[in-house]
Amino acid sequence: MDDLKPEVASALVIGAGSSIAQALIERLLSDESVAKIITISRNPLPAALLENSRIQSLHCDNSQNQISGIAELVAADKGTFGKVFICQGILHTANLQPEKRLQDIDAEHMAEVLRVNTIVPALWLAALMPVLKGIRPCRVAIFSARVGSISDNRAGGWYSYRASKAALNMIIKTAAVEYARSARNVKLLAYHPGTVDTELSRPFQRNVPPEKLFTADFTATQLLKLMEDLPVDGEASYLDWAGEKILW
Repeated sequence: MDDLKPEVASALVIGAGSSIAQALIERLLSDESVAKIITISRNPLPAALLENSRIQSLHCDNSQNQISGIAELVAADKGTFGKVFICQGILHTANLQPEKRLQDIDAEHMAEVLRVNTIVPALWLAALMPVLKGIRPCRVAIFSARVGSISDNRAGGWYSYRASKAALNMIIKTAAVEYARSARNVKLLAYHPGTVDTELSRPFQRNVPPEKLFTADFTATQLLKLMEDLPVDGEASYLDWAGEKILW
């Protein structure tokens, strides 16, 4: 990959099993400036994607050991990455629902939400710094949420999810300080995709106006457009799907 043209880069999609991640992959495949897409997920991608020669698919169980091992593997493409997407997220499962009251907090459920939404992305940011460091501008989008904004919290509830995204935002802000010292070519973005019609949001769409319920393709397209003009300025940004700033 050392002979890549300056305008051609690789992309890295972590948490590639989600609907938004797969919409991102489809959009990246339509972009001729993206020479290679490395996808990382717990489960296999759809066969149609795996058949594409531009995709390298890797398995990771999101443990710290496997994250470190994957980072060593993708280091073979060091210096080629222009875009990175960290798409992990959990809101609910069959046994885990967002809390409406303090009394609904369950220690094990909260720990799992924090692990997926905060700890795993933090481990990726740590493991990838040596890989992303270089000359080529590299923009890293980490999927956050507006409800992670401490300033914007007026409705209450959803304790674990809010806390996990607020903690993620602090990880991103703090990591940006270190990246600015050690990997100045990297820009970190906390991205709020809006309410997207996926399994994650489906039980909570009842009060969402139709014009504010987005397809995965829409939010992927918005993110890619936003990243094109995002300045690599050593600062973390917290933006929504429309490119509007969100208060930390």
